[in-house]
Amino acid sequence: MRFDISHADTERLALEAVLLPSRYQRNGRTITPEQQLKLFMSRVAVVGCGGLGGYIIEGLARLGVGQIVAIDPDRFEDHNLNRQLFSKMSLIGHSKALAAARRIAEINPAVTVTPAQIAFTRENANELFAGVDVIADAVDSIATRLELGEACNDLKIPLVHAAIAGWYGHVCTIFPGDDTLRKIYQNHNGAKGIEQEMGNPAFTPAVMAGFEVAEICKIIIGNKNLLRNRILTIDLLDMETEQVTL
Repeated sequence: MRFDISHADTERLALEAVLLPSRYQRNGRTITPEQQLKLFMSRVAVVGCGGLGGYIIEGLARLGVGQIVAIDPDRFEDHNLNRQLFSKMSLIGHSKALAAARRIAEINPAVTVTPAQIAFTRENANELFAGVDVIADAVDSIATRLELGEACNDLKIPLVHAAIAGWYGHVCTIFPGDDTLRKIYQNHNGAKGIEQEMGNPAFTPAVMAGFEVAEICKIIIGNKNLLRNRILTIDLLDMETEQVTL
């Protein structure tokens, strides 16, 4: 405030000088200052601001991703309260995307969240994903996931995909040309995803969002140990994991 410099400019200048802001000190033994700068200079789009999306957005902001596009046309309803991080009684009927922007402004004012209160479509993909480095899939429709994968392929943007249902989830990272989503959902018949039948408790989206944020982080900082061409399945009931090569 004294020098009329924004939080974002202050953070950028510190990182460019290889100075780690105090909020990232606990990142220090995992992420170097140079990598922290890469995170700050990156732009990530999160498609869906509900169960998965809320945790992804907050994880990215706390990690230090500098720009986040929060995409969701929906408003909070009572049934969101069991699992959606940004939902609360006072926000029933309010925009999920706007709630994401307001919460992150309180957590990390150096992060710019651009709320988009519209549904992703193939027609608006160019506009929504302009300048984006990575896209996070947090939607609950298989048809929309497949369209998102096609848009990412066309735009040459990596996609981190996850899906959740009850005690279970899976996650993978998809680069342009991989065609991973088509392999996962090759038997898709147009019906809604299994999450519509099994529901989602509080813990499943939090766990799977953590995996998505970790994959996004690795893509941005250049770590090649990714869940690419393989899928990690999580069973929180029996506490089992399995990796399948695609």
